[in-house]
Amino acid sequence: MQVVGIQVSAERAGKAGFTVEFVGAEGEVVTVTCPQDAEGSLNRLNAVTRAKDILSAALGADEKLQDTPDPRASAAALRPIPNARTAHDRKTMEEQLDEGLEDTFPASDPVSIASSAIAKGNSRR
Repeated sequence: MQVVGIQVSAERAGKAGFTVEFVGAEGEVVTVTCPQDAEGSLNRLNAVTRAKDILSAALGADEKLQDTPDPRASAAALRPIPNARTAHDRKTMEEQLDEGLEDTFPASDPVSIASSAIAKGNSRR
């Protein structure tokens, strides 16, 4: 990735930290959220350095994980688990549909035509 731009945004005016976006030449964006430290010393000027440190630590952790052999990992375990639709599991699809309908039940009720509002008239007192 060739970085062509860096954008720094304050989160809650910098009190919560900063978000740093590294923009690539082909439209890719890597976003790093840098939380504010206890001393409150993170600012727009050092947020980019902190974001780079976070990315370096993440890459180092990833390399360490890749170098560690996992005896439980096999080619079958690394394949994604098919969802109910691709597995053609009709029962699971019905259960998911029922759950979704239950979650949206109040919104599926018809609109009531009765109104509980009290009309105000022009009173001349």
